[in-house]
Amino acid sequence: MSNNPKSFCTFETAWCPGCGNFNILDSVKTALEDLGKKPHEVIMVAGIGQAAKLPQYIGANAFCGLHGRALPVAVAAKIANDKLTVIVDTGDGDSYGEGGNHFLHNIRRNVNITHFVHDNQIYGLTKGQASPTSLKGMVTGVQVGGNFTEPLNPVLLAIAAGAGFVARAFSGRKEHLVSIMKQAIEYDGYALVDILQPCVSFNKLNTFAYYNQRVYELDETYNRNDKSAALLKAMEVDDKIPIGVLYQEEKETFHQKNPLLQSGEPLLDRTCDIDTINKIMKEFV
Repeated sequence: MSNNPKSFCTFETAWCPGCGNFNILDSVKTALEDLGKKPHEVIMVAGIGQAAKLPQYIGANAFCGLHGRALPVAVAAKIANDKLTVIVDTGDGDSYGEGGNHFLHNIRRNVNITHFVHDNQIYGLTKGQASPTSLKGMVTGVQVGGNFTEPLNPVLLAIAAGAGFVARAFSGRKEHLVSIMKQAIEYDGYALVDILQPCVSFNKLNTFAYYNQRVYELDETYNRNDKSAALLKAMEVDDKIPIGVLYQEEKETFHQKNPLLQSGEPLLDRTCDIDTINKIMKEFV
């Protein structure tokens, strides 16, 4: 912990010992400090779940809302104050299950926010039922005969839907994870980082050993601007799993497309006509 207003202090957590979330928390802190961000310049937004507790454990502005509803809040914060660095921290159930529609439509809008998804392929907070990314056949306390639905491939979906920055990372490789996080935060537009994060309590299949045997880092020979190549890499999820920036392209952001936001002056700094607002409100009484 630190009392320095320029650093991001962290606090005691309620996570299980050995949880993959610890490295993600430490990596977020390191990435923000490496980029020279200050706590008052950052807002961490989350929904519900073990991953969504992260904003409660780091010294920055925070908003913890409803299950699956983190993205609308993050978008609203960025539209109201473009000077903020807006980071969403949620789990795979929160982002891809309850929040699936918001996930898809924020890709379309391309608001300049960063989305870190702690993908442990299980619902950890509610004690271990299958999530949208759980592998087919996984046995849980709820799916006692094995999960019979196909797993969602979030990075494949994001690339196909038109996201401009899509990455996959692994919480067991902190240095690499920090690098990916910094690139995502600096990207001008919506940036998704799907982070493979072992749940040591409820997912005995996708363990640290499981990922250490499979993940490999994309090197400088990989062309992240090639969408066809990115789609193929996104589909590598079995014996070999690539981690790194799968796809990146420059895209017009929501602020650049919206004429009301192009002046550069944040909405919160603009004056409003209270009389006009009251007149409009009375029309609905």
